[in-house]
Amino acid sequence: MTTVETARVSWLPVASVAVGTFTIVTSEMLPVGLLTPMGATLGVSAGTAGLTMSAPGVVAALSAPLLAVVAGRVDRRIVLMALMALLAGANLVAAFSPTYAVMLAARVLVGVSIGGFWAFAAGLAGRLVPERHIGRAAAMIAGGVSVASVLGVPAGTLILSWAGWRAAFVAVSVLAVVVLVALAVLLPPLPATRAVRPAELAGVWRDGRLRTVLVATALVVTGHFAAYTYIRPFLEQVSAAGPGLISALLLAYGVAGVAGNFGAGARAAHRPRQVMVVLAVLIAVSTIGLPLAGSAMLLLWGVSYGGVSVTGQLWVARAGGGEAGMAMLSSVFNAAIALGALLGGGIVDAASPSAAMWFGAALALLTAAYAGIWGRRTTTGS
Repeated sequence: MTTVETARVSWLPVASVAVGTFTIVTSEMLPVGLLTPMGATLGVSAGTAGLTMSAPGVVAALSAPLLAVVAGRVDRRIVLMALMALLAGANLVAAFSPTYAVMLAARVLVGVSIGGFWAFAAGLAGRLVPERHIGRAAAMIAGGVSVASVLGVPAGTLILSWAGWRAAFVAVSVLAVVVLVALAVLLPPLPATRAVRPAELAGVWRDGRLRTVLVATALVVTGHFAAYTYIRPFLEQVSAAGPGLISALLLAYGVAGVAGNFGAGARAAHRPRQVMVVLAVLIAVSTIGLPLAGSAMLLLWGVSYGGVSVTGQLWVARAGGGEAGMAMLSSVFNAAIALGALLGGGIVDAASPSAAMWFGAALALLTAAYAGIWGRRTTTGS
């Protein structure tokens, strides 16, 4: 086998997992581009419709550590396939939801898939490629988050304009089936090296290095989603943008996010704490600037937030978190998504979309201060 063939084969499993992360994040983020018409069809306000973001986040936060324990020694390839099958079914239910209650139930199932998939996928880089390529593989897997912003959410808004919001959920369901087949064909057997014990999950919070990562992640992600969940109402009301322009702006945001993901991944492999501080400051600048300078700040926002996920994963890895640490990172990340969407919805309904942007900026600055000051007391990543 030639060097080129070896490289192609070795990266295919990573690519299949990366497409899996793209699919679950697209499923999670899909309501962002559909909030206004979806809420109108189901008879709820934009803030209430935002609960379709909060619900899967809450469930994912609970399911990530739970599934890490329940999975025991089951082959991780089988676990990932089962979670992708669940995602396909949940999105199909969402597509044909006759009421808001049914939609929320479907989003709960989406949350189970999200939490479990992230808990196991985030730590697979080291098992799929040689050690020297772990940073690149982690960036590829985490890149699903950024690429979902490039193709997933904007594609959802385009499908909305062509065939309605229900068709967007059908499309993601079909994509999940395709990913399920890819995982079955491309992933090698991934037997569990050891079962995660409940005590290990609690131990993650007792480790000062890991606790710093988790708290910083919770702060920055909460702030981001308090603002980003309501970016469509902001662009409609403050920037007076139409559907076509909104799709273009979200696409530009996503492209910037991909650049931020791989740029941060290259640096965070060695200095994750410093990278997180820089990213948080840039998120604050962009969310403050959006109400003041307009939609051009979305590019800076995309670059900065695009690097958060991979930076958190590499920080946990450098701190020796293992599968338990990755499960807790997934839990915290998704809880923060839910909390951010919930807080943002309350702010939007009580004040305005611009107020949600200011709130997001405040939490981003708090993240930078926490990671920059408290993080110095740890040795890993400092």
